[in-house]
Amino acid sequence: MGDRPAPTEGTSSSAAGTNSTHRELQIIHNYHATVTVNKVEYAENASLGNISGTLNQVSGRSDAAAGNQQHLELTGQADLIRLLRPIPDASHRRNRETSPPNSACFPGTRIDIIRRIVAWADSTLLWNTHVLWLYGFVGCGKSAIALAIALKFEDRNRLVGSFFFFRNTGDRSRMTRFATTLACQLAAAIPEAAPFIEQAVKAEPGLLESSLIAQLRRLVHEPFKAAAKRGRLLRTSLLKGPFLIVIDGLDECEDRQDVQAFIDDMLKFFKKNPFIPLRVFITSRVEQHIQGHLKNGQVRLENLINHCSRDDIDTFVQTCFEAEKKQNPIIKAYIRKHGDWPTKKDKDQLVDHIGGSFIFASALFKYIVDPTDYQSTPMDRLPHTLNMNPGLDTLYARTLSRSQDLPHFSNIISTFALLFEPLPIVGFAELLGIESYEVVRVLVNLQAIIHIPGTDDLPVTMCHTSLRDFLTTESRSGRFFAPPSYHLYLLYRCSTLHDGRRPATAAALYSIGHCAEHLEHFICLLPTAQGPLPRFPQTLDVLYGHILAKYKDLPHFSDLISTIALISAPVSIVEIAHLSGMEASEASGVLTSLQAITGNPETNRIEPGTMHHKSLRDFLTIKTRSGAYFVSPAYHFRLSYRCFNVNLESQLNKIPWSPVTEYSEQHCRYHWVQFLKTNSEQVILTELKQLPPLPSQNLSYHLFSFIHIFPWLFGDDPDTKPQQVWYALSKCIESLALALESDPAPDRWLERTFYDSRPGVIHFVEKHVYRSKIHQEQATNLQRDVGRIGKAIREKQLLREPINSQYQWFHWQTVSLELDTHGGIQSKLFIS
Repeated sequence: MGDRPAPTEGTSSSAAGTNSTHRELQIIHNYHATVTVNKVEYAENASLGNISGTLNQVSGRSDAAAGNQQHLELTGQADLIRLLRPIPDASHRRNRETSPPNSACFPGTRIDIIRRIVAWADSTLLWNTHVLWLYGFVGCGKSAIALAIALKFEDRNRLVGSFFFFRNTGDRSRMTRFATTLACQLAAAIPEAAPFIEQAVKAEPGLLESSLIAQLRRLVHEPFKAAAKRGRLLRTSLLKGPFLIVIDGLDECEDRQDVQAFIDDMLKFFKKNPFIPLRVFITSRVEQHIQGHLKNGQVRLENLINHCSRDDIDTFVQTCFEAEKKQNPIIKAYIRKHGDWPTKKDKDQLVDHIGGSFIFASALFKYIVDPTDYQSTPMDRLPHTLNMNPGLDTLYARTLSRSQDLPHFSNIISTFALLFEPLPIVGFAELLGIESYEVVRVLVNLQAIIHIPGTDDLPVTMCHTSLRDFLTTESRSGRFFAPPSYHLYLLYRCSTLHDGRRPATAAALYSIGHCAEHLEHFICLLPTAQGPLPRFPQTLDVLYGHILAKYKDLPHFSDLISTIALISAPVSIVEIAHLSGMEASEASGVLTSLQAITGNPETNRIEPGTMHHKSLRDFLTIKTRSGAYFVSPAYHFRLSYRCFNVNLESQLNKIPWSPVTEYSEQHCRYHWVQFLKTNSEQVILTELKQLPPLPSQNLSYHLFSFIHIFPWLFGDDPDTKPQQVWYALSKCIESLALALESDPAPDRWLERTFYDSRPGVIHFVEKHVYRSKIHQEQATNLQRDVGRIGKAIREKQLLREPINSQYQWFHWQTVSLELDTHGGIQSKLFIS
């Protein structure tokens, strides 16, 4: 029985990614539909290739299962399916051709171990554990046994659900939707549990976004416990035995901490509820994070190596050869002249060489009878297999060598090894920018280790995940090694599909969903492994420059890039647009083109200054790296100005809270401080002088200058003090005068507290007023602007008691500054 032939995570369902009615019905179908006859190649212990004949292992849907589907449809539980969003291809009812592992017990094999597991599952709760862990090495048939157990207990109406993990298959290799998928199956298998699941979701709106443990408790454990108290379930468990959950390939799950948390919480649940009629059957390889949590008195352990019978392998090999001899004309011709083939001696030697691994047996058989190898015959290849080292590495290397000299071989194999979801042949071709026939030409010779579907739009998958391990371990694969630096090339190829005009092809959808992962895997490499690489792009900086160059002429490109490089908190596209001075639709258009490095705009979030990774921010803010795309720290000034405008408008017009106003309120000061710290005084004064007033926002323009120069002058940070104090003071007072003159009702902003200036003013007077000189023209301008302030105060009747408000912006203060000018003029300035 083979363990897990190929990863087909993407499948046609993942490509669509919709919630259509068809999709929902498909989900129900996957849980309840009848499984029809499979050919030997799909009903064996591992994939065998094109073998004639069929196995009539039809597993019809039970009446209870049919009733469950009717219940869901009649009571509106389809709404629950839409809400829970279960993974449609994670159960034992999935299409195994497109969603591996594609393995089932070969007829007449694994009888003993299946009998032992069934006896455990049927036994009374008083004398046995709630959990059984079946473990074993790669390819020994764990998944096929899990499938057999799931089908057997489904026929007995005692299967709660099943989940078959598989690496690099999106959600099926994560714990993200594990609980909701089991909950949906629970509702279908045990209708009495459905109301409790629905009640939990309604009572806790955030439950579906909460932790794995919270979801398992509220959606699986507690609903089953509540339903088990009902009459029908109680009678079933007493008369027939406990119910069962089947979990296969737990080692294939990438979320190791969640796996440990799941095991611990499951055992805790059973310890608190020792008589609950539920058992869990788990299969996996021996991994430390699993073994350390399952090896205790609450779990029954079964080592599959103790149940790998030579007779099972012999039955498998004998049946496969008999089927091949009936259809292969070359073998038929050989037998007519030389007698039976293979001889009993050769067959026995092959069985002994295989040992107990069904996946090795399957792979060797497919290699021997490979119909695409025109250079030799099955009779020639059989002796070679007997010289292969036990295990798959030699077979993998020998098979790959058949295509190694073909064009694009290295790119195709490296892509195949490093993809996060499998792609169809047309997807491979589009992603790599080559023709479909060139992909087929390479892969067709590798069918002993790769499953190629009958159509170009179904995903190409590995017969076993050990092939990925082989290709990504240099000490094992040698010249076939897929270096992790190749992730950069895949990121580049993904970026070519991000122009926003391509149809929703498999490759385009893949590039949208996995650009960030390729970047993350490349960034994690040691610097010495990051390049320069022999192919374009040689480095990550080269890729960034290449992508930015393609879209540099888009409207608002510079403002948008500068904004997302310098923002200091997560913001939405609407906020990005507002801070960049553009419409949201314009920002979305640019980001759609740049989503290979800035993220998918449909998510409506961009992390602070990192886009997909902080390396992009580093690139943009270091001039020696980014060149023409350098984002100057002076742009903090523009961001501070725009934040100030949002704040002022919000306060004056009492605009309701929004994410835009929140960011502006919290980060206006941050951008101004960054501007002061990273720019020279000359740049600061130049920017203030060149600050363009926004349309119909003269008040905002004047107030911004006053409110930011004021603490610059009178603040307590000595590192950011201006040297040209009189110019800055003149600009500050002039801005206040203009603000007072331009606003008919300055009370509305005078009552807001913005800065406590008293200590700074005293220090300023002591340091500058009596110890420095001022030019005649500057003194005259200061006197003029102070007079304008006084006039505005009198005309607008602002000389009254300060407004006692918790929002006081600043208090009117009178500071006497005696200015010793060149012309001997002494004057008093009254500064508010």
